[in-house]
Amino acid sequence: MRRPRASTAGAHGRREGCRGIVPPVRATELPDVEGVRWLPDHPTAVGALVLAGSSGRVDSTRAELLARHGVVAESIRWFGGAGQHDGPWEIPLELFSGRVDELRKECDRVVVLGTSFGAEAALLTGAHSRQVSAVIAFAPTDVVWGGVRPDGSTTSHWTLDGEPLPYVPFDDTWEPEDEVPAFLGLYEASRRRFPERLEAARIPVERIDHVVLVAGGDDQVWPALSMAASIEARRAEHGLDTVVVTDPAAGHRTVLPGEPAVTGGMRMHRGGTEASDRRLGATAWAYISPLL
Repeated sequence: MRRPRASTAGAHGRREGCRGIVPPVRATELPDVEGVRWLPDHPTAVGALVLAGSSGRVDSTRAELLARHGVVAESIRWFGGAGQHDGPWEIPLELFSGRVDELRKECDRVVVLGTSFGAEAALLTGAHSRQVSAVIAFAPTDVVWGGVRPDGSTTSHWTLDGEPLPYVPFDDTWEPEDEVPAFLGLYEASRRRFPERLEAARIPVERIDHVVLVAGGDDQVWPALSMAASIEARRAEHGLDTVVVTDPAAGHRTVLPGEPAVTGGMRMHRGGTEASDRRLGATAWAYISPLL
């Protein structure tokens, strides 16, 4: 087990290849789902599926960054698109494993990267697809969480073979302390209220060969660091190492070297600062890049 912490040095990074030259890449739209595949001129034989968090958006920026390092990288919209649910509830894991299979046709190895809800999907995809070589989870979770349907009822975030996966529901008595909510309290309260649901909802991370977890110690969206520790402990029980990268001052949104800081999204406290989020990203990159 390695638990690197970010240094206090600045780490803004630049989107450059060797000797300051930006490697050429090109983007193509995916034919059967809203998304993009970035193709490097000199691929490394590694493919990557990039999954955004609770927005479900196409994270083209991160996919392009990976392509500039030789990775055939794609990102898809996983809800809110044509023929998809309007929110993150009962999303079929086959949507992600299908994209992994397509990448695997052209690549020797496939890595899945995800953030927040996308990290949940990435870990589940890695656990249920033998085609995934590694998972890189930013702001990860150790369990499946509930998703809210348009009528307000709760179900699982995900399905497999058409059946909802076991999940942890929300504590509906929780109330935010501020007009701008910090949902960390909701997730902590839900774990305390439904302890009997945790075991069935745990993600079988021991099925994944290689896992890198990136978690900010000041994450105000959910308890990413403690959930990363739970993943690490479960894998250790099976004799598996896990890389956990953290920075006590970083929040929910890690910024990798060469990426712009993400703005917008639902109004909430996310924790951290741009400087600490970039610092965490720079430290994490040292453990991510060897997988690419």
